[in-house]
Amino acid sequence: MQNDTTWYQYSINHVISMELELLAPAKNLTYGCEAINHGADAVYIGAPAFGARVAATNTLADIEALVRYAHLYRAKVFSTVNTILFDNEIEDAVAMIRQLYNIGVDAIILQDMGLLECDLPPVELHASTQCHNASIERIKFMESVGFKRVILARETSLQQMEAIRQATSIDLEAFVHGALCVSYSGQCYMSHFLNQRSGNRGCCSQPCRSSYDLLNGAGEEILHDRHLLSLRDFNASQHIGSMIAAGISSFKIEGRLKDLSYVKNVTAHYRQLLDTFMGEHTPASAGRVTFYFTPDVEKTFNRGYTDYFLQDRHPMASLATQKSVGKYVGKVSAVGRQTITIESSETFSNGDGLCYFDSEGQLQGFLVNDVHQKTVTPNRMPNIKTGTKLWRNNDQRFEKTLQGHTADRKVGVELLFSATPDGFCLEMKDVDGLSVKQHLTAEHTPSDKPEHAIATIAKQLSKLGNTPFECLDVKDATNGQYFIPASLLNELRRQAIEQLTEHRINRFRPTDTVHIDRHEPYFETELNYSANIVNQKSEDFYKKHGVKSLQRGPEQTGNFDGVALMTTRYCLRYELGCCLKDKNTHQPTVKIRPNETLYLRNLNRKFRLEFDCKNCQMKIFRS
Repeated sequence: MQNDTTWYQYSINHVISMELELLAPAKNLTYGCEAINHGADAVYIGAPAFGARVAATNTLADIEALVRYAHLYRAKVFSTVNTILFDNEIEDAVAMIRQLYNIGVDAIILQDMGLLECDLPPVELHASTQCHNASIERIKFMESVGFKRVILARETSLQQMEAIRQATSIDLEAFVHGALCVSYSGQCYMSHFLNQRSGNRGCCSQPCRSSYDLLNGAGEEILHDRHLLSLRDFNASQHIGSMIAAGISSFKIEGRLKDLSYVKNVTAHYRQLLDTFMGEHTPASAGRVTFYFTPDVEKTFNRGYTDYFLQDRHPMASLATQKSVGKYVGKVSAVGRQTITIESSETFSNGDGLCYFDSEGQLQGFLVNDVHQKTVTPNRMPNIKTGTKLWRNNDQRFEKTLQGHTADRKVGVELLFSATPDGFCLEMKDVDGLSVKQHLTAEHTPSDKPEHAIATIAKQLSKLGNTPFECLDVKDATNGQYFIPASLLNELRRQAIEQLTEHRINRFRPTDTVHIDRHEPYFETELNYSANIVNQKSEDFYKKHGVKSLQRGPEQTGNFDGVALMTTRYCLRYELGCCLKDKNTHQPTVKIRPNETLYLRNLNRKFRLEFDCKNCQMKIFRS
């Protein structure tokens, strides 16, 4: 799409009233609050257990504190309980979900269908991307069994999004930024096969980020020590308008294991971007955000960017490295004995990290010890040539900025000060129409300087300072008739702020959601290991919906015979310019015969590649 904004304006009529939500990751309470400060309408956070990121769990007390902070801004908190569960874990998971409901969490993100057979509290349910939400049939079924929202597979194209929207009424959430799993989420068993660390159980060891050799059927090495399964990071910035037009209402940033700088920078970037498309859409949360820096997602950890499958298939791997390359900054224009001069429009700082690819295609890097205009002194002199392209994977000045105070979020309020028979009243009304009244018992002492009294009232009452509110207007119904000490006005203001804060927090607690299962049959009658069934309740669920035969998942059986360790829409043949289906993709980088059997090798283990050209998929099996 050449002009995303034009496409958006043309196609938006059928979703004009849709509420648009920016959803950001919360590794912990601090990260969650900062995501909200930087414009997130909702955050997702790991529960105390059973989340798909075992390294990002949180206490109930911290989640409750985050809920209170979010609801102050009419934002939401979703908690992840999205691993598959063994029988002995079901009871504890249900008890935890009930606790999360009691503290006001807005939704629970689930993967295991067995939980739908349990006595869950009336909390909104979201179907995790681990549920393999990749087809209309699957998503229609999820809607029929009581899910309020599905998180689409990352591989979903704009065309597929639109078709799903037309066929269903369920809320659609899609990723817009962050790291990509090379396998369909929920369909990867490689980590569990290698070291019993299951991605479906929240502890993936990320074998996709390892380096591999590519071998032919004769055992000959085609490629050596390349990151053949490591994808670039996702960036949908250029497609937000088209995603809105296709019916996406929640835009999700990946990254519950990323650092705080990433959360601030990426959330701010998409907040500003999404705001340009708001138009007549309803804001999903309240509060005006002020940024004290200029967001730039290229300066945050990234392996290079791809828009993945949103439009067309194209090369998308980071074959040379799994590490961050950062932002391209220019070329080497001169190499001195201990210095490097860079042709660039960027400003460099001591402590910057610069990197480049050497003649072997390997990522190399160095730190900047000293800067004189465009000439830098490295901490160690690399073997680098004139004309070499440079990237900056650590921008010291930008990182220092992000470590400081980078955003404020304020809810607008109007103040009305008036006299009462026994004193005075301050009414505080916010932009959501919520209002509180705080009364002060005091004598009506006439003012001998009405103009000064009016100014004092306006000045003291509008001092909202380090609170969640900003003053839009102060009206003084007394017209300065009375003298009121500043200390009393300050106390009146403080009490009104406390009252409105609690009113907002309590007002925006979620309403109960009744889970209605329409008992519609599942769209398949036979399920294999990829359904990820590892408990009896999950088995009961599918049988209730018409499934006649099923297999348990390898996490329970330990059996990997015939199991595709990865099922991917990414294709290594295509990536290398050797597609069997489309002969005119791009220039081949290696020579592979059409009927060649290919293998990956890592640490003396071999894995066989299978290419399903009809469905444009690649599968990886143990050899």
